[in-house]
Amino acid sequence: MPLTSANIQQFKTDGFTLVPEFWTPREVAAMRQELANLVSAGLLHNVSTTGDGKTHSKTVQNLQICPIWHKSNFFRAAAFAPKVIEAVTALIGEPVIQQLDQIFLKPARAGAPTNWHQDNAYFKIADPMLGTAVWSALHDANAANGTIRLIPGSHREVYEHSRDPESDHHIRCYPPEERAVLAELPAGGVAFFCYGVAHATGPNRTDKERAGLALHFLRTDYAPAELIADDRNERPHLTGPRATGGLKEYGAVIAGTHLIELERVLATP
Repeated sequence: MPLTSANIQQFKTDGFTLVPEFWTPREVAAMRQELANLVSAGLLHNVSTTGDGKTHSKTVQNLQICPIWHKSNFFRAAAFAPKVIEAVTALIGEPVIQQLDQIFLKPARAGAPTNWHQDNAYFKIADPMLGTAVWSALHDANAANGTIRLIPGSHREVYEHSRDPESDHHIRCYPPEERAVLAELPAGGVAFFCYGVAHATGPNRTDKERAGLALHFLRTDYAPAELIADDRNERPHLTGPRATGGLKEYGAVIAGTHLIELERVLATP
């Protein structure tokens, strides 16, 4: 079991929990290599703007790819890793559907922050405790390079959100930052936080890049109708009677391929 009873209780109380050693060093190495492949292919987009919400900044960068599933078989398979499904279902129950996957990369010395927000301001599910992000540190994440910050208990509060002028599409809120907890994690560590927890990341002013992989999962019975419509072609059912291991959504069985894809990535020059 990747989570302890203390992790599960903290999630219920604070809305989040941290697991410093979730992904193995070999899994982290593959994540970094695949990220480098995506960067080399020019697939990441700078979402930071000069303050007007439109003009992309030339001095700071918050590089994003969203979604990832159609760009990387390896990251697509990561959502099906047994320990991911086991951890997610322990926190939010089941059946479970994957809702989103994305990567944020903060380049060395010029990495821009992602401002405060609650995921449920985007997703709008009836109970924000029944959706969770799985935020994975691809590099050591600390205060200097802008690791994630979370506000304990903020899932019981709803903050007003408005358009973020420092991003080309994000929204932001202004929660009580004095309550925030800094989640410093080694590479391979994971922060699990429910859809209601206010969170943000800071700037990267160090000499090394830092990236985070975010996978989002939702209890299927709380998913909006368009997310579970029979004619959709992504966002796989991971457990429950509608789960096919990805066959229905992707046209191929993805379950059980995480380690196969890992070895493929590491073996590719």
